[in-house]
Amino acid sequence: MPSPLVTTGWLEEHLNDADIRIIEIRGKVLPPSEPPPHYFTDRAGYEAAHIPKAVFVDWQVDIVEPGSESNDIASPERFSELMESLGISNDSVVVVSDDAASMFACRLRWALRYYGHEAVYVLDGGWTKWLAEGRPVSSEIPQFARGKFVAEVNADLKATSQDILRGLNAGATQLVDLRSPAEYKGETSRARHGGHIPSAINLPRKTMVAVDMTLKPAAELVAILRDAGVDLDAPDTVLYCNSGVSATFGMLAMEAAGASNLRIYDGSWKEWGNDDRTPKAI
Repeated sequence: MPSPLVTTGWLEEHLNDADIRIIEIRGKVLPPSEPPPHYFTDRAGYEAAHIPKAVFVDWQVDIVEPGSESNDIASPERFSELMESLGISNDSVVVVSDDAASMFACRLRWALRYYGHEAVYVLDGGWTKWLAEGRPVSSEIPQFARGKFVAEVNADLKATSQDILRGLNAGATQLVDLRSPAEYKGETSRARHGGHIPSAINLPRKTMVAVDMTLKPAAELVAILRDAGVDLDAPDTVLYCNSGVSATFGMLAMEAAGASNLRIYDGSWKEWGNDDRTPKAI
């Protein structure tokens, strides 16, 4: 499977494969203009009905480091413990699904890859498309034997604020901002300061999502990226959003369009915009 995506039809055909683990990671994010709270997890929806044999991950708790103001990725030890408790081992094939046009699924995909697990795929269209097509669902919470997962950090997939500052000074890093135009322009913000990182290109996540919640075709993605001014051949591209979630969708979309050398700024605007010392543009 060379693509980072699998179809609903493919997954239904492989539901009973012994080496496949399915993860649902459902929830929603409200615009920053709405009154808080803005972030929600839908465990109740999962418990009512989900893809057969799918386990659940809470995107706000399970894969983040406790106490992190910018929802940074969990430590290797915390992440490994989660994977093992879900029955996932280093040789498992993981398929991740959500109900948010793959935004949360891509975050977990990136997290798995960051910790060395490349056999991870996103269900294109997710739970939304699966349900619309009338595919089988279950309310049974599956139990798997404990897995053996050893996290090995792939530092090439993650950028820090210091990396970005060095890239700005050298003019060597392409920055892509996946937030809404209003956030990019500083009209609204989830951090203390508004605006964007200087030189960053705005590429709103929703522009790359098709009507059925799938990723738009590669040819359309190439056109969207080029129209936005994104260089698909850049030697170093760092993607960011508010807390490193939408940015991972942008990473998947750019990969589907043929780009490489992509990193996620995990702290994203919640870190950058709350730091009085970082440069900001509007």
